[in-house]
Amino acid sequence: MAELEKLERDFRLFSQFNGKASPLYGRLALSIADDPELMTLLHAAPEQQQIPVLLFAAMHDLLLRGDGAELAAFYPNLSSSVPDGDPFPVFRRVALANLSALQATIASRNTQTNEVGRCAYFLPVFGIVADEVGPLAQLDVGASAGLNLYWPSYAYRYKDGRSVGAGSTVELSCSTRGEPPIPQTMPKLSHAIGLDMSPIDVRDDEAVRWLEACVWPDQEGRFQRLVSAIEIARKSPPDLRQGDAVANVGALVEEVSAFGHPLVTTSWILSYLTEEQQRAFVAALDDAATRHDLSWVVAEAPAQTPGLPIPGDEQITVISLVTWRSGERSVRRLATAHPHGSWLNWESPTP
Repeated sequence: MAELEKLERDFRLFSQFNGKASPLYGRLALSIADDPELMTLLHAAPEQQQIPVLLFAAMHDLLLRGDGAELAAFYPNLSSSVPDGDPFPVFRRVALANLSALQATIASRNTQTNEVGRCAYFLPVFGIVADEVGPLAQLDVGASAGLNLYWPSYAYRYKDGRSVGAGSTVELSCSTRGEPPIPQTMPKLSHAIGLDMSPIDVRDDEAVRWLEACVWPDQEGRFQRLVSAIEIARKSPPDLRQGDAVANVGALVEEVSAFGHPLVTTSWILSYLTEEQQRAFVAALDDAATRHDLSWVVAEAPAQTPGLPIPGDEQITVISLVTWRSGERSVRRLATAHPHGSWLNWESPTP
């Protein structure tokens, strides 16, 4: 059980580092840090999940259910006209009126995201690989609801004037620096599988609502992208497998290889593994590559993934391409990026 002093510090740090990205949550976090009764709601969760964003997501989930209308008025994604004034007294009132529901959510849920904006920094790398090997067969590790498997169905607008795809309800906008090799046409995806410890079924309204609840309400565009991507996925639900990244990746690489060049993708998932597990994940890919040429697109923070063969020591997202050809592994660091794909700083010479 996290001590109140730690929870207070966590809420203050959240406000300090995230108040600009989410003014609503930043303001609420400062007030919650002075309210032991609200902070102790997090004691319903396992200690590693006793974090500010879990409390915020639990409340957001409550509002998405249709409860707490007076608080929903302060949420930009739920209200067309956000009132002036301090939202905390209303937040507190709604929280205390719904203690049992919030505690049940906090006790049973983990924060989970499926950020489709990341496809904007993946696309140039997919183009590089497809130009070399042809149709791609993707295995997305840490797939959540599998929405990043639908990247060919999205439209991309890079702020250097280049675009790929059209007519999609999901349009991803990404500013660029350097010379990223934006493909002129959409690379061909022949097959796709997602792997996750707790995959989300896009046909399950409650599970989808939780995914939406984990998006910060100030980020209206991000919230709407998620809703639209879910609508696309529901027309033809993804092939998701429940399993462990290390234990199951090898067999699934073998499976997708029957459909095209196997392409593994990871984005902000391997940092949740220990360094030993990270090395075991790479070893599993090394083993798979003794039977098939293989490519792996990595979007992780090197400082948090010392077990990966990725150059650098940054805390930010680094995009790298690891390839195995005839069993030989090669690593190319390509770019840095915003974790949600809003900008891409290309470092590598354009192929």
